Amino acid sequence: MVGGLSVSDHTEARLRAHLGHLIRWNAAINLVAKSTIPDAWERHVADSAQLVDLAPGNPGHWADLGSGAGFPGFVVAVIMAETSPETRVTLVEADRRKATFLRESARLLDLDVTVRAERIEDAAPLCADVISARALAPLDQLVTMARPHLRAGGMCLFLKGARIESELATASAAWSFSVERLPSRTDASAEILRLKGLADA
Repeated sequence: MVGGLSVSDHTEARLRAHLGHLIRWNAAINLVAKSTIPDAWERHVADSAQLVDLAPGNPGHWADLGSGAGFPGFVVAVIMAETSPETRVTLVEADRRKATFLRESARLLDLDVTVRAERIEDAAPLCADVISARALAPLDQLVTMARPHLRAGGMCLFLKGARIESELATASAAWSFSVERLPSRTDASAEILRLKGLADA
């Protein structure tokens, strides 16, 4: 089990290989805070994995914005390779060093994932069915970033922390959307927002 999700031994081994690769690179590139390394499996991998069963079955294209060390997008890609191999996963990461890390980890795991080393604002429309992000920006900014890349009828899955009430109020003033607030399985103080029907307010 990873984040409440049942995965095969092969998938768990790939996720642990990615985490080991991250720990080796983290000494040279600040991929995640060093203080989180001891709990990295639960704090980063399991936290990311819980998004998979919150999305519709077999989405055509999943895009992860500000992928950083691969959370949640790389974890999603590893799990989807087993559960929904037809799903394309795109990771957008502006920091070229982090994008290089993601590409190298994908090569080591023989994982079919697209890594785009560019700013989200500069990327051509991704036409994604699902857009995810974690620890990237306040909600109003996330919605502004995501909207051009979301296919009609698509959804966003955003992992959020304690300031969610004020973020929802600010975002709702600029955007119209329906939102489900789902409890995180890995952090009692966090929530996952599932947004649909994004439009100008």
